[in-house]
Amino acid sequence: MRALALWVHGHLDPSESLLELLFGLVMAFTMTAGARLLSAPSEIAAGELAVALLGCNVAWGVIDGALYLLGTLFNRNRRRQFVRQLQAAPDEAAAFAMIETEFDLADEPAVRPERKADFHAALLAMLSNAGTRRAGLRRDDLIAALLIAVLVSAAAVPGIAALLLIADVQAALAIANFVQIGLLFLMGYGWAHYTGARPWHAGLVISLVSLALILVAVVLGG
Repeated sequence: MRALALWVHGHLDPSESLLELLFGLVMAFTMTAGARLLSAPSEIAAGELAVALLGCNVAWGVIDGALYLLGTLFNRNRRRQFVRQLQAAPDEAAAFAMIETEFDLADEPAVRPERKADFHAALLAMLSNAGTRRAGLRRDDLIAALLIAVLVSAAAVPGIAALLLIADVQAALAIANFVQIGLLFLMGYGWAHYTGARPWHAGLVISLVSLALILVAVVLGG
């Protein structure tokens, strides 16, 4: 399992993989919770709901993967456009100001002003002669997009399994929802590993925030 996680995170940042799983779980949970809360037992066909659940998550997984590719292409070429503008700056002071704005380090760990200036100066020296040819997509990008589609789709498995394996539809939905709550907690718990937060606290926060979002989606007919 650890080897698989390392392979996934070789193509996707941990925040991306966790968010995609969380997104898929929220979508699946919205459907199972909505079916249980808003439909009478006699109105629910377990097989049809399982197919709808799979179709919804697969469709949005593909959409999210495609948007990831578009975002990747946009960001790479936006940075190349910045380098073109940097190289066309009228003087070194203007170029340095552009570097400071583009790489302001506001979200990074605090560093002394002189170290930040050294960093910006090194970037300016590096980018002043950098290539600006338009960027395309790479093989790793396609793998990452495929992984996104798989992660979002896989999040529907608990709900689908419960619907197909348990004859009582209401019981199946209740068990699916219970399992999905546990998985939401585990997502938050795993998030803490990468952020230094307290695992139980992160698990509870992610669970409660996700449940609130699911409730909003159900109420609004999502």
